[in-house]
Amino acid sequence: MLKSRLVVVVGLVIFVVACQKAEPYKAVKVEVKKEKLADYFPATINFAGEQAPLEVEDVKERFDRELIVNKNYHSYTILALKRANRSFPVIEPILKKNGVPDDFKYLAVIESGLVNVVSKAGARGVWQFMPQTGRDMGLEVNDNIDERYHLAKATQAACDFLLNAKAKFGSWTLAAASYNRGLVGVQNLLDFQKETSYYDLYMNEETGRYLFRIMALKEIMNNPEKFGFEVAAKDKYTMIPTKKVVVNRSIANLVTFAKAQGINYKTLKIYNPWLRSIRLENDSRKKYIIEIPLSGF
Repeated sequence: MLKSRLVVVVGLVIFVVACQKAEPYKAVKVEVKKEKLADYFPATINFAGEQAPLEVEDVKERFDRELIVNKNYHSYTILALKRANRSFPVIEPILKKNGVPDDFKYLAVIESGLVNVVSKAGARGVWQFMPQTGRDMGLEVNDNIDERYHLAKATQAACDFLLNAKAKFGSWTLAAASYNRGLVGVQNLLDFQKETSYYDLYMNEETGRYLFRIMALKEIMNNPEKFGFEVAAKDKYTMIPTKKVVVNRSIANLVTFAKAQGINYKTLKIYNPWLRSIRLENDSRKKYIIEIPLSGF
């Protein structure tokens, strides 16, 4: 017992001496950069030429929220800036050809981050079409082929939907909202609340944020340095040149087909994600264009 007490006493003495010799605790001063609203908030913002009423307090606050969220969501925004260099050259001319405002390319950004994602509800591709909506817009969607994954064809389908929505509502803003809520959903809101503007509607949170997210990404991606994003040109993802192989027959084995084209199956699927099976069944002899990269593999 005496030995145990002695050990405890010696330990306490060592602890006290160590504390006396140790450097006293110093609080670390963290420099927090003060940021004013005027540093990043634009004087005006429009979507597809339709001005957002920022003088309305809730409109200003909702837009501010999306600017703050996205300028601090670094991984998503940086990847969007990198991917846009590869995707926008495909999307922009199709929008222009159809008379759809260029701002709608930012709708694709908020829908998918410009990659072929799958939502919990089953929407797929960059433009996030549900299966039946995709078919209604002229896309082939089955176990063999899913053109929701074909960027050019899905962009055309999105244009068809948006042009129909614009004709119905007379507003690109409401057309954009209907891409999220549906044509019937937006019309029901307008009828029930007796309003004519997106900004005057009381909506569920997702649709209520939808247009503001689009405008926030537009503002940030057009002025990345202003929001602290500096992505060098060499770091952006590039479009790889491809040769186009026209196929109007079935292909029993896409692995064998890829090898015959000088690439592997992985590369074939990366550049043709709309091919959903290990074979191409084409009894109707429909014409498909398969892209084969000329470099980058």
